Amino acid sequence: MGPKQIISALRTLISIRQPVFLWGAPGVGKSQVVAQVADDLGLALRDIRAVLLDPVDLRGLPRISSEGMAVWCPPSFLPASQDKSRGILFLDELNTAPPLVQAACYQLILDRAIGEYHLPDGWAIVAAGNRERDRSVTHRMPTALANRMVHLDFDAVLDDWLDWARESGIRAEVRAFVRFRPRFLHSLDPALAEKAFPSPRSWEFVSRILDAGPEADVALELFRGTVGKAAAAEFAGFLDVWQNLPSVDEVLARPNDARVPEEPAAMYALCEALGLAADTNNMEAIATYALRVQPEFGVLLMRDAVSRNAVLARTAAFARWAECNADVLM
Repeated sequence: MGPKQIISALRTLISIRQPVFLWGAPGVGKSQVVAQVADDLGLALRDIRAVLLDPVDLRGLPRISSEGMAVWCPPSFLPASQDKSRGILFLDELNTAPPLVQAACYQLILDRAIGEYHLPDGWAIVAAGNRERDRSVTHRMPTALANRMVHLDFDAVLDDWLDWARESGIRAEVRAFVRFRPRFLHSLDPALAEKAFPSPRSWEFVSRILDAGPEADVALELFRGTVGKAAAAEFAGFLDVWQNLPSVDEVLARPNDARVPEEPAAMYALCEALGLAADTNNMEAIATYALRVQPEFGVLLMRDAVSRNAVLARTAAFARWAECNADVLM
């Protein structure tokens, strides 16, 4: 399932307080999606890293009551039993925790209680972890625990990531490269045991590195240390293409005469840049230029433009372009 499907599934399961486990390769964005769902639904989020717990931590510490009996004080990272708020208790990296810690979660996940502690009614349980085949540090999940949850497989999906990246301010050249070379969105070969590999998370790191303006002589090494040698080499070459594109201002000023690059990589990059700049004032120029490029790139450009601003789909310029490309859009 892609991120958008995962979000929809989480909304459904949270509404009925059904525990769920998200399975996915490292770096696909499991934690970010849970945080996004919590934010969208206005829910509190308690992020608990199970691997950092000891088996007794969930129950807390005992104290002597006024009646002289031992009672348990639950840990502060769990919402108080009397808490009237609504939220998500997120057990991240649950299958990384030792078996005894996982076993300590049995009662919490199934019965929403541990000893005298009860999880408030407004809270749902979501867990996540990496897959065993990705050579992450994992412990096999006991069947008794696995049977207490709905299991969803989380995969990186290009269009979903591009939408997220655009909304999250990921740099245009990073988005353009990943669109041009989609196999590098997430590429992990466990057999190679590489320290760095391309993933949605590591491309976010690349965007932040570019924001910092690295020196040219160290930029390639930074990319290698973030997304691996193969992706870094291709991305560095793509940046050379990006830097020699016709400027957006040039295209908008002279849409009938501005150069149309012949290299596919350059067209992917230019479409990304123009789509980012599109607005109601320049849509006529963008539609004119889109009619001059190969139809598939024209579709890419106009789709990028209207995905950022749906109002552009109702302009006369867009209608003219769509009429001229009706055969492609069918």
